[in-house]
Amino acid sequence: MWNTPDEPYQDLPPLPPAAQIETPAVLKGVISASRALARLDGACKRLPDPTMLINLIPLLEAQASSEIENIVTTNDELFKAAHGALSAMTPQVKEALRYREALWAGFESVRERPITTATAIAVCEGINGHQVQIRNRPGTYIGNPRTGRRIYTPPEGQETIQRHLSAWESFLHGDHGIDPLVVMALAHYQFEAIHPFFDGNGRTGRILNLLVLIESGVLELPILYLSGHITRHKDEYYRLLKGVTRNDEWTPWILFLLSGITETATWTLDLVERTDELREQMSEEIRRINSRVPAADITRLLFTQPYLRIDAVVEAGLAKRQTASRWLTEIAEHGTIGKERIGRTVLFVNDRLLDMLFAAALPE
Repeated sequence: MWNTPDEPYQDLPPLPPAAQIETPAVLKGVISASRALARLDGACKRLPDPTMLINLIPLLEAQASSEIENIVTTNDELFKAAHGALSAMTPQVKEALRYREALWAGFESVRERPITTATAIAVCEGINGHQVQIRNRPGTYIGNPRTGRRIYTPPEGQETIQRHLSAWESFLHGDHGIDPLVVMALAHYQFEAIHPFFDGNGRTGRILNLLVLIESGVLELPILYLSGHITRHKDEYYRLLKGVTRNDEWTPWILFLLSGITETATWTLDLVERTDELREQMSEEIRRINSRVPAADITRLLFTQPYLRIDAVVEAGLAKRQTASRWLTEIAEHGTIGKERIGRTVLFVNDRLLDMLFAAALPE
């Protein structure tokens, strides 16, 4: 409990909290979230090629997480940039793409070693695009930079911050018997309260959420669109963080994140099913257009690379350049895909997939 926002919160209470955390309401939320994650995991395993999701969902996650920090990009800009189809990238697009790259680097990291402070540093460096260090100067606060009014002042002093990070790390891997979903919620609050870096703490914390779930085995791939829930409920997210700090109100905070997991897992499952249905429809349509075209393989490329270059078909070993160009042009002429020229490069665009993704409302 901390009610002096102008002073640094040097003595953050350790995790787990002294109060009872896994209340009946929290356990009910855990069951709901776990079931939703299990359904999503099962659907992904049934896909012929989960690469489709691995390429698409992290882009949506990157866009939403960046928007929380008022780094606003359009989905169209971001997807074009990610597939080399944007002639010039804005700084906002570059920042969102760095988020996706940092998410991937973190994902690869947790497959080899446990989450540590070094993981958080590596993720933050990926987000910022340069080396970062634990804060070693006073002056950082959460509040209005124009008026100087402070809502919260995190711990100060590199040794103090390192001590809190070590405790955070120990909690993540401790033998406390707390459900992994609740661990994620508790650890996310603590990381945001420590606020260890000069910049990028929020985005780093949101990537760490997914990494905690992956490390604990409740999520296999980084395809949970959790930042979409936070974007939709941004004011509530910050209000509940404040509630923990000032009044030790853990239950509403945990329930907020559990409901976010449930809603976004359900939303992502629906997106998976609709995307896979669209993939099957397009494959059959291409087969009818030209039976000599390897329809399943071409469709797979169009769903992993919605802005498809002729070179990608050649590199996949499906055809030589002239044949690949003829196939894609024929499919575009029948209206199954779009065709767009960026400079000297011709791109074949999976408009139907992009329209479906961009029209999908954020989780309620």
